[in-house]
Amino acid sequence: MHKVEKITSTLAPLDIADIDTDQIIPAVWMKRIERSGFEDGLFQQWRRDPEFILNHPERRNATVLIAGPNFGCGSSREHAPWALRDYGFTAVIAPSFADIFKNNLANVGLVPVRLGVTEHRTLMDIAESDPKASVTIDVRNRTVRCESHDFVAEFDIADTAQHQLVNGLDPIDLTLELEAEIAEHEKHRPWWMPVGTGVVEEPFEKSGVKEAW
Repeated sequence: MHKVEKITSTLAPLDIADIDTDQIIPAVWMKRIERSGFEDGLFQQWRRDPEFILNHPERRNATVLIAGPNFGCGSSREHAPWALRDYGFTAVIAPSFADIFKNNLANVGLVPVRLGVTEHRTLMDIAESDPKASVTIDVRNRTVRCESHDFVAEFDIADTAQHQLVNGLDPIDLTLELEAEIAEHEKHRPWWMPVGTGVVEEPFEKSGVKEAW
């Protein structure tokens, strides 16, 4: 993944609570076996309406989505973050996220920005009233700024997610960071546990029997 330390962009406001993953991307897209190319499925039903926010010309270059509370509820599938990423979004701002969805955002390189309710409402009002308003999200320092409207707020993000984003790490990379500790742990595995060959050598060897597991 790419490292993400700062994002500067205009905002796409979607002031709706409880947007679930079926609304983010319809279930029919789950038939695809690829992990990219989901941008056309993003908010597919809503985008048929010419008045939907992403169809407004002044919003099309926005890479930061600001949505209502409990964003990403419903199914835990990762296709919803993939659709946001493939469309071009780099961060989602909300007062709350579904937990699995929030983790999935960071796993694909998108920044989950959880603001307090008051700060979120203020920024949503700015975004809706001023399409040119631009924010800077500082992942390392956990701040959101909108200089043109004298807005600054701290946001909440898990330490692991922040570490992933600023260092460009996916979940496999996170595991590999612990390779030395894992190797040391393996040295002290109990004698009765599998040794990685697909054959349990003990205690069956002690009794003269070797059995596959």
